[in-house]
Amino acid sequence: MRLNFKNFLSQKANTPYSRLLLLFTGVLTLCSHDLYLKMETYFLQPNQEATLSLYNGTFEKSENIITRDRMLDASVVAQGNRTNIPAAEWQDQDSTITQFTFTTGEAGTYVAGVSTKARNIELAADKFNSYLEHDGILDMLDYRTENDLLGEDAVERYQKHVKAVYQVGDVKTDDWSTVLGYPIEFVPQSNPYETYSGGQLDVLVLLDGQPLANQLVYADHISSHHDHGHKHDHDHDHNSHSHDGEGHSHGHGHNDDGHHHDHTSDSIEGHSHTNGQKLRTNEQGIVTVKLPKDGIYFIRTIHMTPISDSDELTHESKWATLTFEVTHEHGTATHTHDDHEHENEIPTWVFILGSILIVGIFFFIFRKKA
Repeated sequence: MRLNFKNFLSQKANTPYSRLLLLFTGVLTLCSHDLYLKMETYFLQPNQEATLSLYNGTFEKSENIITRDRMLDASVVAQGNRTNIPAAEWQDQDSTITQFTFTTGEAGTYVAGVSTKARNIELAADKFNSYLEHDGILDMLDYRTENDLLGEDAVERYQKHVKAVYQVGDVKTDDWSTVLGYPIEFVPQSNPYETYSGGQLDVLVLLDGQPLANQLVYADHISSHHDHGHKHDHDHDHNSHSHDGEGHSHGHGHNDDGHHHDHTSDSIEGHSHTNGQKLRTNEQGIVTVKLPKDGIYFIRTIHMTPISDSDELTHESKWATLTFEVTHEHGTATHTHDDHEHENEIPTWVFILGSILIVGIFFFIFRKKA
């Protein structure tokens, strides 16, 4: 893989004024939720320029950037080699999306990952309960309900770990199975690019390197750009999200800087992070994700546990997402998505036969008149 590294180090101001400004900026950029590694298409060609984008919010709308000091790891695995992505190579787009532009190498199945440092967030009891419900952390919500803890405030330590699997050229390699060693991560059990729409994909969930049983997992998809019209297959309605100043109102308040904001009833009703398939891992830590249509699939989970041996924290959560693209099985190796543009056209033999018939009809009409 050939990365377009510029070989420079980012400079960080360390003055009291700078720290105050960063804190103030963090308070203003109220937003957040899941973290995804997203691409316009996950099907690329060798030596093609492409972009990895970190979406911090929902899969379809990023609300704020990921600062470089948050990244514990950012790397790409290809041809059996793991290559670090230097922090300076990430660029911010519109103050909401963090991007890395690179040039692909030789054909193969690639894996990219980003792991972030832990941050703490303090939430009042009602907002914490609302966040658990909205983000689908139902096991913890049940735990608080059963133990009469719904009135307890929370101080949560959270961290996010994300992966994407993409295909370069036609050659399939085994890099899709690479375990990056994150505190929590998804590991496909077969190559997503040898799996096709209409099928299914088994995915392993690892927590601290061990299979995680009975874990709640959500899987969803949107139509890919190969599908003309770019229509979404689910019913997210971003117009119904509520806004508060510069922030985007969601179910809780995790953002890059660990601040929180109010959660309104409108935002709960208008958008959910639990659309799509609701799954649980089996005893081996595996979920089976259905792949009903062509499209880009995104899988998410949040593993949360109560903490009883800390004077500061009440909960710890580890977030993981996985993204990849699925298409239908092609009849030949040279088949491309462009071929579909001709599928709705009139066959040539029908056109020729119809033309001959029309000419014949006109011939007999004019012959009679003569």
